[in-house]
Amino acid sequence: MKVDVYKRPDTDGLFSYLVLPHQRPMPEEVTNTDWVIHERNVDFERDGKRHFTLQAEDAFLQIGEKGYAITHLNDRAGDGAA
Repeated sequence: MKVDVYKRPDTDGLFSYLVLPHQRPMPEEVTNTDWVIHERNVDFERDGKRHFTLQAEDAFLQIGEKGYAITHLNDRAGDGAA
């Protein structure tokens, strides 16, 4: 699946990631935060690996349920860690 990846700073130097299917508009419920584009048109596969701190299967489940996937609080990473 091709996706666009957004990143935002959180507290304590940690970052969260938002993954949307490529070229889909950002949903209203997340537009009121400070997401910035991190990468566009990225291959995101069900390969069992982590992508941008997201577990692949969890991300696909989230995308199926709400149209996007977002980092869980406990899975946030420091700058450059993803």
